[in-house]
Amino acid sequence: MDILKDIIAAISIGRPVEVKKLTEAALQTGLTANDIIDKGLIVGMEGIAVRFKNNEIFVPEVMLAAKAMQAGLTILKPFLAETGHQSIGRVVIGTVKGDQHDIGKNLVAMMLAGAGFEVVDLGSNVTPERFITAIIEHKPQILALSALLTTTMPEMPALITRLENESLRHKVKIMVGGAPVSQEYADKIGADGYSADAGQAVEIAKGLI
Repeated sequence: MDILKDIIAAISIGRPVEVKKLTEAALQTGLTANDIIDKGLIVGMEGIAVRFKNNEIFVPEVMLAAKAMQAGLTILKPFLAETGHQSIGRVVIGTVKGDQHDIGKNLVAMMLAGAGFEVVDLGSNVTPERFITAIIEHKPQILALSALLTTTMPEMPALITRLENESLRHKVKIMVGGAPVSQEYADKIGADGYSADAGQAVEIAKGLI
């Protein structure tokens, strides 16, 4: 339908107010929340992910598009409980203890949400205890850890060891990322996945589900 194409177009240029109005209008035409999400919001963000991966757009444009998508999701949330919309998986994400950086982590969280994941964002400077509590409470399929400082990278293997000691490691796949993190480091600490950027993070997460 044209209104879904309009939603996709509004997301692609990062217009939250327009997406909000279009989402409300789409509901009034009889479209379900599921259709608007699956055929409008997610398709719009998938296009953003491809353009970001191809270096056609950059972080500011992705952030604007993600805000536009969130504007639509905010309208649809009350209807999702009624329809039982299924996410493709649940992710708990956070920047590790001692690290206040969150721009990259926020971008990954937005891209995952845009791809259809349910995202539980714990923020930055997250202690091992908070990660563990979130795993027990939310039962995610994926735990995504970010570190932007070389001095905080050791928090990742320390948390993995804690999860092993508390018999939780087998219950969750672990993704790691951040400027100083590499595939070699991810392999060394026993993580299940590594992403160099937000677009790749979506692909890795889908592969882990």
